[in-house]
Amino acid sequence: MSEIQQPRHLIPLVVLLALALLPPVAVWMDDRFLVAFFARVLIYAVAASALNIALGLGGLVSLGHALFYGIGMYCVSLPVHYGITSGWIHLALALGVCAAVGLGTGLVSLRTSGISFIMITLSFAQMGYFIVISLKQYGGDDGMSIAMASDFGLWQLSSPHAVYYMTWVLLAAITAWVWRLRVSSFGMILRAGRQNARRVASIGVPLRRYQLTAYALSAMLCGVAGLLSANLNAYASPSAMSWVLSGDLIVIVVLGGMGSVFGPLLGALAFLGLEEILKPLTEHWMMSFGLCIVGMTLMGATGLVGLLSKLFGHASVPKGVASKGGL
Repeated sequence: MSEIQQPRHLIPLVVLLALALLPPVAVWMDDRFLVAFFARVLIYAVAASALNIALGLGGLVSLGHALFYGIGMYCVSLPVHYGITSGWIHLALALGVCAAVGLGTGLVSLRTSGISFIMITLSFAQMGYFIVISLKQYGGDDGMSIAMASDFGLWQLSSPHAVYYMTWVLLAAITAWVWRLRVSSFGMILRAGRQNARRVASIGVPLRRYQLTAYALSAMLCGVAGLLSANLNAYASPSAMSWVLSGDLIVIVVLGGMGSVFGPLLGALAFLGLEEILKPLTEHWMMSFGLCIVGMTLMGATGLVGLLSKLFGHASVPKGVASKGGL
C-alpha cells in the first residue's frame, strides 16, 4: 500500500474533498452561515500552513505572523479606498509588501534564537498594529470597510462562495506543495536545522539563509490569507495584527501537528469548530475552550496528526513522528 493510500493519509484527504462539496450542500440546506464559517476555517488553515513552514519545518516560533495577515488585509482596503479594485494588484501588493517586511524583520529576528526570537517577532507585529491605529485617515482603531471586492477578471471575490472556493484551491495547492517541500533538499535542511542547528552549520550549510527564505515565504502566504479574509468580511481591522491572532495560529499548528502536511487543516477545524460549539453553551466558554485545547494537546505531542497515526498507522508512534514522516 502506497503512503497516500494509508488510512491515516486518506482521512485528511477525504476531509479536504468533503469541504469542496460543502457550498452546494449549504445552498440546498439554505444555510448561509455554513459557507461563511468554513471559509473562515479554510483561511485560518492557509495562515496556519504559512506559519507551519517557519515553525513546523524551520523551528522558528514566531509570534509576529499576525503582522503579515494584517498587511494582506490592508493591501485590499487601501487600494479600494482609492478606487483600485484589481485583485491582481491587491495580490501583488500583498506578496511584495509581505516579502519585503518578512525579509527585513527576518534578518533582524534571526540574529537571535529562542525566547529572544519570539519577543522580537512579537515586537514587530505590535509596531505594525500601533502604526495602523495611528492612521486616523484610514479608520485608525476602527478599521476600514471595503466597498468593492477584489476583481481577478473572470473571478470576483464578491461573495462568500467565491472566497470559499478560491481559498479551498489555494489550500489544496499549498498542501500539495508542502508535501513535496518536506522531502526536498530545502525542507530537509530546515528540519535538520530545527533538530540541531550547530551540526548543520558545522558542515558548511548556510542555515540562516534557508531559515530567512522560509520565513519570507511564510510571510507571503500569510499575507494572501489576510487578503482573502478582507474580502470575506469586507472589512480590514487593525486587531488582526494583534498578538492574539499570532497565538491562535501557533495553537492551530501545534494542535494539528507541527511540521505535518495536513496538521494546519485539522487544527483549524478543531480550533474554530470547538469555539463555535462552546459559545452557545455558556458565557464562560473561553475557560472551557482553554481546558479542551490543553486536553487535546496533552493527548499526544504530535497533535491530531499523531493521533491519526496511532489509530491507523502504527501501534505506537514515537515523539516527533509528525516532523519526520507524518501526514
